[in-house]
Amino acid sequence: MRGSELGELSTFLAVARHRSFRKAATERGVAASAISHAIRNLEERIGVRLIQRTTRSVTLTDAGERYLADLTPAFEQITKAQDGLNAFRATPFGTVRINVPTSIAPFVFRDVLGRLVEESPGLRLDIMATDRLIDIVEEGFDAGIRFGEVLSRDMVAVRIKPVQRLIVVGSPDYFRSRPPPQHPRDLGQHVGIRYRYPSGAMFDWRFERNGEVLTVVVDGPVTLDDQDLMIEAALQGCGLAYVWEDRARLHLEAGTLYRCLEAWCPIKDDLFLYYPSRRHVSGGLRVLIDELKSQGPLRVREPPLVNDQPNDR
Repeated sequence: MRGSELGELSTFLAVARHRSFRKAATERGVAASAISHAIRNLEERIGVRLIQRTTRSVTLTDAGERYLADLTPAFEQITKAQDGLNAFRATPFGTVRINVPTSIAPFVFRDVLGRLVEESPGLRLDIMATDRLIDIVEEGFDAGIRFGEVLSRDMVAVRIKPVQRLIVVGSPDYFRSRPPPQHPRDLGQHVGIRYRYPSGAMFDWRFERNGEVLTVVVDGPVTLDDQDLMIEAALQGCGLAYVWEDRARLHLEAGTLYRCLEAWCPIKDDLFLYYPSRRHVSGGLRVLIDELKSQGPLRVREPPLVNDQPNDR
């Protein structure tokens, strides 16, 4: 089989997986017109229509479904064979596509990317940061990173670092007009900066102390979908924000934000990299997992408190 024919088959698999020419083009790093050209050439060469395309949808014909079922295990075996060549290379080789939440992506990869690029020059990392929950198989990712409570059951999950925690922060201006909350129930008397998921669902604030778990629905005039914007709103005194501690660290150290309810904000150590249980783990993905597992804990400096009074009941 010629290389062009193999490329056409790979293109067909990408379109079939995504049910989208545009997403297939993004995965393969080419123009959408190149995807259309490859599919047209493939169908002309084999003399069978594989894909039905309208302005609104992309579906497979019966022949396309059968072809997909026959090709998938063959290409998985090819991928496994190619990755087996890594045993004869000094470093892993190939592309690893990873999906990670936008809100934690900088913390997950900040101490990893430089080492991987330097130590594995044949490795290519394609990282998409989004807080939208996606199907990593359907969208062509090798693995995803999420917290444990949102993992699918058919995934292999590997616990990784760094550990993180969500904290409640507010500005000095905000606290001049009201005392800091001493208990999560006090948040009903405060203004909250709310976070909305890409799905439209609102993010509730969750607290835990000595085995007691509380979920609080906050209210306020500002709703955002980005943690950096939440911190900016908190700096301007718009309300309290519930954000990842490391995103607020510089402001905590500078005294432009104060934390509260600290004893109710436990460290989250359930961050996982996950991938389909049936998928062969490539050398590139394996070295990435090893790097993420070996990260040290975050170094935390305590910022100044709002006042000298205990901030928890």
